[in-house]
Amino acid sequence: MANITTRLALLLLLASCVPDRGRYADPFIGTDYTGHTSPAASCPLGMVQPGPHTGNYLWKYCSGYNWSDSLILGFTQNRLSGTGVPSLCNILIMPFSDSHGQDYASVKRDETASPGYYGVSLPDNGARVEITCSPRVACYTMHFDGSGRKLFVNLQNIQLRDRTSTPSMRGGIRLWEGTQPSSDTLRGKIAASSWVDYDLWYEMVFDQPVRSVDTLCLDPSYAAPAYVLDFGPADKDLKVKIALSYSSAKGARNNLGEVPGWNFGRVRREVGRSWEKLFSLIRIEAPDSVKTAFYTSMYHLYLQPNLISDQGAPVRYSTFSQWDTFRAADPLRTLLTPDIEADIVNSMLDEAEQRGHLPVWDLCGKDNYCMIANHAVPTVVDACLKGLPGVDPVRAWKAVKASLTTNHQKSDWDIYDKYGYLPFDKVEVESVSRTLEFCYDDWCAAQLAGYLGLEADREFFLHRSKNYRNLFDRATGFFRGKDSSGNWHEPFEPYRYSHASHQGGDYTEGNAWHYLWHVLHDPDDLISLLGGRETFVSRLDTLFGVSVPASMTGEASDVTGLIGQYSHGNEPCHHVIYLYTLAGRQDKAAEKIREVFRECYKNEPGGLCGNDDCGQMSAWYIFSALGAYPVNPVGGGLVPGEKQVRKAVIRNSRGHRIKLFNCSVY
Repeated sequence: MANITTRLALLLLLASCVPDRGRYADPFIGTDYTGHTSPAASCPLGMVQPGPHTGNYLWKYCSGYNWSDSLILGFTQNRLSGTGVPSLCNILIMPFSDSHGQDYASVKRDETASPGYYGVSLPDNGARVEITCSPRVACYTMHFDGSGRKLFVNLQNIQLRDRTSTPSMRGGIRLWEGTQPSSDTLRGKIAASSWVDYDLWYEMVFDQPVRSVDTLCLDPSYAAPAYVLDFGPADKDLKVKIALSYSSAKGARNNLGEVPGWNFGRVRREVGRSWEKLFSLIRIEAPDSVKTAFYTSMYHLYLQPNLISDQGAPVRYSTFSQWDTFRAADPLRTLLTPDIEADIVNSMLDEAEQRGHLPVWDLCGKDNYCMIANHAVPTVVDACLKGLPGVDPVRAWKAVKASLTTNHQKSDWDIYDKYGYLPFDKVEVESVSRTLEFCYDDWCAAQLAGYLGLEADREFFLHRSKNYRNLFDRATGFFRGKDSSGNWHEPFEPYRYSHASHQGGDYTEGNAWHYLWHVLHDPDDLISLLGGRETFVSRLDTLFGVSVPASMTGEASDVTGLIGQYSHGNEPCHHVIYLYTLAGRQDKAAEKIREVFRECYKNEPGGLCGNDDCGQMSAWYIFSALGAYPVNPVGGGLVPGEKQVRKAVIRNSRGHRIKLFNCSVY
């Protein structure tokens, strides 16, 4: 008996010593300044991300939340994380007791958040809210201080890209259909227009009947109503579950079955375990401050893409910010969770078969064509070259070739093939950036063609991948805009920012300095074009050292995290530091990496120097903290830099140990 007791005590002791890496992940990091993240509850890559809503319309509300706001307007059920454009944030609910703040808003007090959980007190409304979720169901427990229990429900709420002086949610919800099939259930569909047009079905259930419903008219032009639901005296908590579906009312009802009963604690524990399983894939030895930054980055990495398939249906994802995530986020998920990345890639192939090309920027299963190039191509090619389970290279090749040869929005292949570049008089904006980024996609296509033994296709795309040379001006040492007659774009201002949405120009969210380095597939040729290693290093030094007045650059909200003209807050610069290593100066790379760690990733709400962009900023941190980065994301090669952790043990979701050794993951 004593032996059994001793062994049991030892097991309990060992269990208590198992590292809980989730405690280091801080959902509030990135929720202020330009990070555009949210402390909402979430499962890894979940369809729902229920959490606090503090504002609409403005750029700082891309996720629906900003930490610096004192008021909470309510709680919404889905959102984007770290993007530069707002959308989603559907179905706002807000509890209140005997009184409530103006427009049902309340000051927020005692906010707490951890992976899969959010809690806050609402003193103006006499309530406290706790939130957790399953992948497709938002779960709320609402505590009341007063004598009554009421719930404000706004079905019109949505994030809009509205730049007018009097923004409104008019038009955001184009159509609403809804019923109250029983005293404890609301059911309906909203047809929304925000970045894309999408349909969303919901099933909202309560753990007790609604005693009365008061329908409000917030604006006569709104398609959807708002309600005040009365649940009677505050003699117990109110629990709410909201299931979503992007396919049907039946799907929403079916998804509700993910959470049987009303055991909030059980759901919270399950989502916590799902996060801990992911965090345990990389075990690091490092100071607590580094662990906080590292596991928060892992948390952000798995907030998106998002499930859009219903329970029991084949897994399908959306929210593909490929211009950002092809660089490090997708390669990192490929290493850590190959089965998940395979589902992501197959979702892209599904989309390609429906619309004729791979997704450019995919939301709710629709393409908004935001950003440039066709950067699902490198993600798909990398999956094939690394043999991700269930990804068919022949099927992938059909999608890749069609995407790079069939004209579609922002992909003008006839013009590109005629001139060997995009002339600025034929393509009015971003002609240089689009040409350079097309070249990388072409190189990726050539690799997959070679893998499949398609030599003619390989030669075609390999030849096209060298088109960047056609825009290199040896006189200035930059890639420049050129017209269809071969004349350079004048005047040339290498520091002047371009932004297609409001400034035009030949570059994408940046300038000639940012795009000077965008030859991911052939850095040796870039070094040669710039005059050899010594000159190349000198140009890098200038990039990081030059300081120019705003009158020379103009304004671009996405160009943040500046070190000289290097912009860590925007993706085209993410590989640039590691070019020092490829030019033989890893010491300089290490110096700049340490500066980026110090200045651009701080453990505070405003700690991210730019939009997290669906996990790309966070993926840069994870790779770099481990000591290497994929300058060329396709094929597996890693370039060493300066690690931040003392030791790391990486074992992927299939149990395979990953070693970052000699710049390779194999």
